[in-house]
Amino acid sequence: MSEYEPFPPREVSAAAARLLAESLHARARAAQEAARTALADEITVLTSSGWVRGSIEEDLRPDRPLSTPVRSWRGIPFGADTAGEYRFREPRPAPAWEGIRDCREFGEVAPQPVYSWTDRIEGTENCLTLDIVRPHTEPSPGTAPNTEKLPVVVYLHGGSFIVGSSHMLMLRGFEFAAQMGVVYVSVNFRLGALGYLDVRSLGGEACANPAVADQVLALEWVRDNIAAFGGDPNNVTLMGESAGGAAVLTLMAVPRAEGLFHRAIAQSPPIGMIHSRAQSMFWARELVDKMALPRDTTADDLRREDFADLVRSGQSMMWRAGELLYLNSCYAPTVDGELIPQHPIEAFEDGAQHPVPLLIGTNSGEASFGKFLYQRQRSRERAALRLLASFDPESAPDVVAAYGGAVSRSDFGDLLTDALFWAPTVRVASEHARRFPTWMYRFDFAPAALRWLGLGAMHSMELSNIFGDPGASRVSFLTTMGKSSEMEEVTENMQEQWRAFINGGAPREDWPRYRAPQRETMIFDVQPHIEEAPMEARRQAWESYDMLEWGTGRPEILKLLGFMPDDHDRG
Repeated sequence: MSEYEPFPPREVSAAAARLLAESLHARARAAQEAARTALADEITVLTSSGWVRGSIEEDLRPDRPLSTPVRSWRGIPFGADTAGEYRFREPRPAPAWEGIRDCREFGEVAPQPVYSWTDRIEGTENCLTLDIVRPHTEPSPGTAPNTEKLPVVVYLHGGSFIVGSSHMLMLRGFEFAAQMGVVYVSVNFRLGALGYLDVRSLGGEACANPAVADQVLALEWVRDNIAAFGGDPNNVTLMGESAGGAAVLTLMAVPRAEGLFHRAIAQSPPIGMIHSRAQSMFWARELVDKMALPRDTTADDLRREDFADLVRSGQSMMWRAGELLYLNSCYAPTVDGELIPQHPIEAFEDGAQHPVPLLIGTNSGEASFGKFLYQRQRSRERAALRLLASFDPESAPDVVAAYGGAVSRSDFGDLLTDALFWAPTVRVASEHARRFPTWMYRFDFAPAALRWLGLGAMHSMELSNIFGDPGASRVSFLTTMGKSSEMEEVTENMQEQWRAFINGGAPREDWPRYRAPQRETMIFDVQPHIEEAPMEARRQAWESYDMLEWGTGRPEILKLLGFMPDDHDRG
């Protein structure tokens, strides 16, 4: 072998080649990533479907500037069009697009009625979009925009499962995101006959719970994309009010939603209204009748109908004579044994819900309008028994007795409030508290005008305080009458509690956990305070009441649907 070796040993050559290959691969990856994100700035973000460009918002409304500017992206698709052959089916992810999508305008709302003297329907079936708002903060030196890990709030709107959208004036979340320091995501999903009616009993291909499946898909989109907007996918709070609150509790009982959120806030959730199989069959048949279609119409046939006709017929059947008097609402999630394996209340009782901290509560005057429904005492008494007997005819009299027989107007209003909201909410809170951190509240604050009218803290009134925008309320002309300082104090207190929960998984230390037997409940009013076991006698009266299976007290309906044999068949 010569003194000079022209080539390195074989093993050295191999090692050097590997190092060179790794170096080149790393440079290629870096170049690819640089090219992939070359367009990124504070309002231009790459999602799994393509680029989106938002805007910087400085005004809450033309007459009111924001406390601090925010960045917003409107109408981002998370799901594909649900029209035609995809109606009543599981949602599909949004298709990819080329270029940069302009997301400065809100997307279309889900098809829904417009409450006016006409029968106009608004929206389209291509409605699976979401809106994102985050603080307009300067990035740390040397870091790219939107690289923080801010807490995330995913909001599900209310509207009786029939109306509403992600961008209702109150729910746009500009001030909420600014004050809470969060990435706020509000979601559109299917509604009414297209989202909350199980039509499988008609035959043909159909998903039992299109709206709930939409919500799961939206949460999956957030998991996969929210980091690009500066949100932490491992710190997601699911939040909703009214029907949206019921959606939150329902998703806590949906196995497919496991791990997609880490905290939950349910405000005024009518979780007892979940549809039984009998209810879904009843209303699916009613829809076919309202559309004047043959009795053998299937889900496949309904796919060929105009969506506006479906929504319009679905709206008209809401007022079917007498059914609302039996707590038989035509739209709600359905226990299908698959996506929703069991009634959410039953899931909480069995410990089958997701193990996340829960903040939950109701307003003291949710259904205070009920005191004006019946002029005669006897009518109120009959209506009270009729309402409750639909679920549990045996326990209904004892519950009504706890409200003085619902003789007075105020007692009847309280009974209606508790049947729809408070009683099922307390049931859920009690069961969740047995295993996981739970905090219960009651919202009592009402401006002077509402107190004078005898309405008090009506349904959804707390949203003005949580979102920090009393001017967006539909009854703002009433809420602004009175001392503005009181409104501001309640708003500041509630926002501080919500902020602590969203950021750390628990409200402030002055709000103790909800546990039996103390059942300590935060009362939000001008002077916030803690009450132990509020309305305990009424709570105990509801304990034996079965609120899981509608129709027990409606044998004639069950027989019509084939759930009970005729008398002559028994034996």
